[in-house]
Amino acid sequence: MRRNILVKQCLVFSILFLFIFSAVTLITTAYDVKSTDLDISEQSTMPGDDPMKPPLLKIESITDGLGLDVVIKNDGNIDVSDITLSVDVTGGYIIKIPTTHYSIPFLSAGESVEIHIDVFGIGLGILTELPEIMITPSAPHVHAEEQGIAAKVIGSIVIKISDIFNDPRAFEGYTLFSPEYSTNTHLINNSGEIVHTWGSNYIQGLAVYLLENGNLIRSDLPDFNPTFISGGISGRVEIFDWNGTLVWYFEYSTDQHCLHHDIEALPNGNILMIAWEYKTATESIVAGRNPDLLHDGELWPDHIIEVEPTGTSGGDIVWEWHVWDHLIQDYDSTKENYGVVADHPELIDINFGGRHADWNHLNSIDYNEEFDQILLSSHNQNEIWVIDHSTTVEEAASHTGGRYNRGGDLLYRWGNPRVYRAGGPSDQKFFGQHDAQWIESGCPGEGNILVFNNCNRGQGYQYSSVDEIIPPVDENGNYSITPGSAYEPKKQIWIYTAENPADFFSGHISGAQRLPNGNTLICSGANGIFFEVTLNKQIVWEYVNQLPNLIDNHVFKICRYAPDYPGLENLFD
Repeated sequence: MRRNILVKQCLVFSILFLFIFSAVTLITTAYDVKSTDLDISEQSTMPGDDPMKPPLLKIESITDGLGLDVVIKNDGNIDVSDITLSVDVTGGYIIKIPTTHYSIPFLSAGESVEIHIDVFGIGLGILTELPEIMITPSAPHVHAEEQGIAAKVIGSIVIKISDIFNDPRAFEGYTLFSPEYSTNTHLINNSGEIVHTWGSNYIQGLAVYLLENGNLIRSDLPDFNPTFISGGISGRVEIFDWNGTLVWYFEYSTDQHCLHHDIEALPNGNILMIAWEYKTATESIVAGRNPDLLHDGELWPDHIIEVEPTGTSGGDIVWEWHVWDHLIQDYDSTKENYGVVADHPELIDINFGGRHADWNHLNSIDYNEEFDQILLSSHNQNEIWVIDHSTTVEEAASHTGGRYNRGGDLLYRWGNPRVYRAGGPSDQKFFGQHDAQWIESGCPGEGNILVFNNCNRGQGYQYSSVDEIIPPVDENGNYSITPGSAYEPKKQIWIYTAENPADFFSGHISGAQRLPNGNTLICSGANGIFFEVTLNKQIVWEYVNQLPNLIDNHVFKICRYAPDYPGLENLFD
C-alpha cells in the first residue's frame, strides 16, 4: 500500500515537473542571470543605546512566497556603507537567480532594509536534493552573518522548509543520526556535510550512539515479529567498527519478548535494553487488570535487560528489571497487587495507561553512573521513572534491597501525578514524551532532567516543547516526597517552545540534548528537522534531513559530539 502511494506521488511530481520546467525555461531565458547590482535607497531608524556596539550585518528574516523577501539589519551603533548582498543557490533540478548581487550604499546604525529576490526553477527534494538558497551580506571592516533557507521551488513560488544558519554561537561538533527507514547511519558537521556513514542490512535504526572507542552501536529491525506489532519495534542491537565492519550483534525477538526503542551503553561495556514481554489475558486479570481494559486480549508490560556481550554475537543477561514485579491496583480486591494506589507512589497502577497491549511503551533509557540509577520514559503513563540499578536480580524483583533499600520499586516519577492519585488533569506536565535524559556533567544544568514533550495542548492545536526539571534529589541519590502529595518540582525550570507554539510540533519520536555551551540540540523527529537553540531560545543552527527522501525522513533522536570526543579520533587520522 505504501509503495503504491509513493509511486502515485512520484507520477504526480513527474507530470508537474514537465509542465513547470517548460514554463521555467521560457521565463528564465528572458533574464540575464549574470551578477548585477541593484541599489537600495537609504532609510533611517533610531540607533541602539550602546555607543560602543560594533557594526554587525544581520539577516533578520527570510520570507517565502513569490520569490524571497529578505530583511537586513545593521545591528550596531556605527553606520555602514558599501554593503554587498550575495545570493547563492545549490540543489534542485534547475534554479535561476536573475540577480545574484545587491548593493546597499549606506545603512545607518540600527537601520533595517528589505530586499526582494526573484527565484525561478524547479526543486522539490524528490529527484534531487532540496534547493538551498544562501544569502551573505558583506562590507569593509564589518562582521556579517550568513543565513539561508532550504526550500521547495515551483516556478517562481518558494516554499521554505527550514532556515540555514551559520551562527558562531552554535556548538561546534558532529551530529549523529539514522533515518528511521534507512539502513544507514550518518555523521554530519555543522555545515550539514556528511563526513562519515555506516551501513547496516536492516532499517529501523532508532537508537544510534558513537562509543568512545570509535565503534557505532545501533538498534534495528531484523525480521517481522507477528506477536509484537507496535511503533518502535526493533529486536536486534549491532556494533560496527569505524570502518563499518560488524563486530557484534545480539537478537532478542521471540513470541514471548522483543526489544524496542532505546538502548544505553554502560561504562563497564554492558548494554541496557528496553523490551516487551507477553502476558495473556488470564495472567493480566489475575494480576488485577480490568478486563474492560484488555482491548487486544493480551498485555505487553515492559522490562529492562542488561546484556554482557560475548564473542561476535550473543551475550549474557546479567541483570533485569520488570514492570510486572512492581504493580498495584484498586480494581479487584480478590486479585493480586490489590492496595491503595495513592499510598504507593513507588508502584505502577496496572489499570492506568490505556486499553492496548503496549501498555507502558517505554521509549528511552539513560544511566546515571554517580547514583547507579536508570531513567526511563513511559509514553503511555505520560511520566518519567527512576529505578535503582545497584540491586541484584532478586532484589530488582522485590521491594527491598539495593543501595536505596527499595528493591526495584520506583525511586522517583514525574510528569503525571494522576497516575498515582496525587493530582488532576491540570497537574499533568508530560504528554507522550520522549528522550528523557540527565544533563551531562560539564553542561549547564548538569544533573537536571531534559525531556522532549511531544503533545502539549493549546487552544485548538497541539505543540511540542523541550522541558527541563530539577529533581528533588540529595547528594546521595535519595528523592524526597511529602506523603499524599506529588513529587516535586511543581513546574519546569526551563521550557523551549516556538514563538508561535504551533510552529513546533512532532507528535512522535524526537529528542533533545543539552550541549556544553548551554545550547540545546533538538530533533523534531517526525519532520526530520534538527535545530539548536540558546538558553534564550534563539535558533543558531538548523538542518533538514533529506535521507532517504523528504517523505520518509523521520529520525528517532540525534546526538552531537565535540571535536575532542575520543570516538571521533579516526575522523581526523
